[in-house]
Order: sequence, then C-alpha cells, then structure tokens
Amino acid sequence: MIFSDLGLHPDLERATKALNWLEPTPIQSQSIPVALKGSDILGCAQTGSGKTASFVLPILHHLMTKPGHGLRALVIVPTRELAAQVENCFKDCGKFTPLKVASVIGGVGYDRQRKFMSGGVSVIVATPGRLLDHLKSGRFKMDFIKYLVLDEADRMLDMGFLPDIRAIISRLPRERQTMLFSATLVKKVEEIAAFALKNPERVEVSRPTETAEGISQVVYPISQAQKTDLLVELLKATEMRSVLVFTRTKNRADRLKNRLSDQGFSVGILHAGRTQGQRMNAMDNFRTGRTQILVATDIAARGIDVREISHVINFDVPQNPEDYIHRVGRTGRAYGVGDAITFCDREEEPLIAGIERFTGVVFPRAMLPTFAYAIKPNLEPPKPKTFSGINFRRRPIARSRRALFRR
Repeated sequence: MIFSDLGLHPDLERATKALNWLEPTPIQSQSIPVALKGSDILGCAQTGSGKTASFVLPILHHLMTKPGHGLRALVIVPTRELAAQVENCFKDCGKFTPLKVASVIGGVGYDRQRKFMSGGVSVIVATPGRLLDHLKSGRFKMDFIKYLVLDEADRMLDMGFLPDIRAIISRLPRERQTMLFSATLVKKVEEIAAFALKNPERVEVSRPTETAEGISQVVYPISQAQKTDLLVELLKATEMRSVLVFTRTKNRADRLKNRLSDQGFSVGILHAGRTQGQRMNAMDNFRTGRTQILVATDIAARGIDVREISHVINFDVPQNPEDYIHRVGRTGRAYGVGDAITFCDREEEPLIAGIERFTGVVFPRAMLPTFAYAIKPNLEPPKPKTFSGINFRRRPIARSRRALFRR
C-alpha cells in the first residue's frame, strides 16, 4: 500500500509526497481507512510507529471534505512536548490546506490562547489541565467538536488526568468520532474507552511489551557512586551522535547536566522544573544537533519526535517496565536502529528483573574494559526462569552498529 491508495484529499496526498512519505506504516495503513469511514478507534501501537499521522491525516481529510465552521477537532495529550509534536504534524500534513491549528498548554498566557481561538482555528491540541481551565471559565466553546483524539491515554492515566478527561468529555457533543491511542491497553485504558468510545474498531499492530525492532539493548552493572564517571568515560570512548539520558529526579538531572558540561560536552536539560521557553529551546537545540546530549526525566519519555537519536541511556533504571519501553523507544524511531544502555547498581537489579519479565528478554551485561571499577561487575545474566507462568525467551537482540564493550 502507498499513501495514494488511502483515498486522502489531494492536498493531503501532496503533503505526504512533500514529506517523502511513500508507504504508510502498519498502524497508519490499518487506522487511516477505519478513521476515514468515521468509526471510533481503540488503537495500540509502540512509540515511534507513526501513530500521530494515523489520526492527523483522517481529521484533516474530514475537515476538508465536509462543510463546517469553528473549532471542530480536539486532540488531548499528556505533555507540552507531545502537544508541540502533534501540532507540528498537523501543520506539516496540512501545509497545502487553509486549516489552522493551535496548542492549548500550560506555561503560555491565557490571553494569548483566547485570542487565537477567535482567529478561525479548526483544530486545537491541548493538555487536560489548561483546557479544563478554559472550559470552566467559559472562554472556549466545544459545541461544534466532531472529532476527538485521546493520545497516549495510558500516560495521561499515569499522570492522574482521568478526572480532567471525564470532565472535558462531558462538555463535548455526543455525536462525534473519537479515537483513543495508547502504547498499552491496560484495564484503566479500557475503562476510558468504555465511556468515551462507541462501538470502536480495535487496531493493534504489536505487543505492547516489546521494544521496537532494531534497538540493541544492554545493561552495564555499576555502583551508584560511579555511574557519572562511567557515563563520562563511555561518552568519550564510544561514537554517540545524539544521546538522550534519563534520570529519575529533576535534581539528579541538574547535577548530571552540570557535570557533563564541565567535561566539555554540549548538553541540554528537560524536566518539569524548566519553563516552557527553556523546554522548547532544549528540544530545538537537541533536534537540530546544536547539543549532542539531552538529560531528561520521564517527562521526555513520550512526545519527543527526534528521528536521529543514536543512543538512549538509562542513568537510573525506571521504576516501571512500561516506562522502560517508552524510554528506549526514543531511539530506533520509525523502524530504524539505535542503542539502549542501562546503568544498574545492585539495588536496582530487581527493577531490571521486572523489566526482563515484562519484555520476555534477558539483556546482555557489559563492561568498559578501560574503566577503573571499584567493584568488579558481574556480567552473568540470570538463568532463564519461570515467573507467574511466563517463561523468559532469549530472543535475539539486534547487534549495535557500534562496539559494545562486553567481556
């Protein structure tokens, strides 16, 4: 299948050609025809699979082919970064159309957002809290909404947005098309689908417990006290073009960013303690290559659309296996290749074991031979076991394009 087979409006086909999109990804080829016929969708796809265009293109097609006026489409997302990514996708796909799109997010003045709402905007991309503020004050009217998207629904649940989502949906017209997309279809997501969707068609292109194809994954055992030193040495010893480093807390991210800057690396930082302007600048610098390294908390695990991230490094092991999937999904985007490295001290080994149970993969252990370890790392992965009826599978993991310093 190619994009011209989907039956999109000619101006949208023209945009896909300008973007050099030749063939739709699996989630796009399955979702777009369903969305074009007007059905509700319950979609599940791994990060980096092209999910955003799966709802952007059908919405633009409907807006172009069906008469209407005012605000007619609403996309709700969990974070400001994801809002910016979705807004840009609308602009790229709708570049040859007269349709206008805008974001409603925190960190931006209320007056500015009220003004653009009176300027003929057809689509808004919003975070739940700020949108609900506007709705409660009566500043925004949702009377003509025909298309609703709940994107990254599982993440919105993790962030405690369920009451806001319910409140927003209660203010929308009942007659609408609703599309819900999530990287995992856990029970709570299914509960949202039950009250938000009508007879949805289910689209699922891959198991949510699997990382994207082409991502090489490895664990470096290391004491907590030596993590920063090992990161510095690894960055110096390995060709890493574009590196996203995840830490567990804002303070830890700040300290690591300062240490890497002192070592001469070009580093940006992204976490909830930064202003919206600072966050946008950090993303722009990282996306354009002005900074090689971006240190971030899990706010960046979803919503970063940077195609050429060569490495994701988990400086701290994530608390939840789902967070691991989304972190490492920042590399290997759009079915490309990339490397995911996780630093693990002894206290974090149970977290690694949980991730291995969740993914069904035992990760290889590695070491940097030139590094002065205070404690000799144990490079023997655990033997295959059965946990709650689930067997470990020693699935082959894609080899890195670069040397990993294994024993």
